[in-house]
Amino acid sequence: APVSRRSAYCAASVASLTNVLTPALFAGTAEWIARCQNWEGGIGGVPGMEAHGGYTFCGVAALVILKKEHLLNLRSLLHWVTGRQMRFEGGFQGRCNKLVDGCYSFWQAGLLPLLHRALHARGESAAGGSRLPLPPKRHLRGRTKVSRDFYHTCYCLSGLAIAQHFGSGDLHHEVVLGIPENRLQATHPVYNIAPEKVVRAVMHFLQQPVPSLEPAT
Repeated sequence: APVSRRSAYCAASVASLTNVLTPALFAGTAEWIARCQNWEGGIGGVPGMEAHGGYTFCGVAALVILKKEHLLNLRSLLHWVTGRQMRFEGGFQGRCNKLVDGCYSFWQAGLLPLLHRALHARGESAAGGSRLPLPPKRHLRGRTKVSRDFYHTCYCLSGLAIAQHFGSGDLHHEVVLGIPENRLQATHPVYNIAPEKVVRAVMHFLQQPVPSLEPAT
């Protein structure tokens, strides 16, 4: 799609990691993402569209990168995302009245540390960490009675890593259920890659000049 929160998130992620993020490059992006937050509290594909977990994560993460998360109604967003965890299954659904799916362990629960940080910065009471148990399977799946696959394995484990290593700095606390071998390596809540890889990328590209947006003469 020519206009998408997912595209904005991918572009902001790459630009921030490679030191090409400039105000001109993302002029109006944050404001457009904020307009996609609907009455439910989550973020839809376009303004007025139904809120969805994938769109919401991409929109919020892009705003965090752009340092514009304050444009959202964070309390409404927190209410929406916590309402996506189903009482019976314990997992997260992507939209209202849908089945739970393992990938939303990241796309939905991954929003909690971002909201925690944003609300804490405003001096407000923030969300607590989610605790997600690791099923006894080598590969994970979206729902029970569904075949396992690499996509859901990735995002189930990513969500579990977020839950185990919730927050950072003074806000950090670690929770590992079961045996010590259940502990996963931490993943960056915005980029979903190892934090040390984020640091290495940023430090490398900070040594490079920011490319000019002016056409070459």
